[in-house]
Amino acid sequence: MGSIAKKGLQKYLIQLQQHPLRTKAITAAVLSAISDIVAQKITGIKRLQMRRLLLKVLFGFAYLGPFGHFLHLLLDKLFKGKKDTTTVAKKVVLEQVTSSPWNNLLFMIYYGLVIESRPWIQVKSNIKREYPKVQYTSWTFWPVVGWINHQYVPLQFRVIFHSLVACGWGIFLNLRARSMALKKV
Repeated sequence: MGSIAKKGLQKYLIQLQQHPLRTKAITAAVLSAISDIVAQKITGIKRLQMRRLLLKVLFGFAYLGPFGHFLHLLLDKLFKGKKDTTTVAKKVVLEQVTSSPWNNLLFMIYYGLVIESRPWIQVKSNIKREYPKVQYTSWTFWPVVGWINHQYVPLQFRVIFHSLVACGWGIFLNLRARSMALKKV
């Protein structure tokens, strides 16, 4: 069994090297699927909601993977790939004041409008009420992940590391979005 996993990892690393954007997009899509399946099961949904699952996969593939790919390339270019503590701190702060608020807001909009098919006025109201809590929680969690990512993870693996952690974060956001929806019912 170990040799199968080793061969799979080797093939994955080759794809990551030859087709980094595509590989990161697919990885983000798969991890978004896992995150949503777990979130659906935790909330007691008996039968998987396939539409919701596919829309989460689409979000991971079309947005999360590519955004992360280009964000990490840009940050490394801006800071010339440095890994000293001052530079890593600057990367984390920049990431937290730009992409973190944007990603959380975009997810909440996408979840409300696309996944739940709610009207904009209701999505806007939910965001107004819940976004500050989500963003605050994000700022208590993601800076540590960002620090580890920028300090210790090689550039080609940063999106994958981020996506793995985001799998758990996605469960949190899904549960948060579900609790918001239940309050409105």
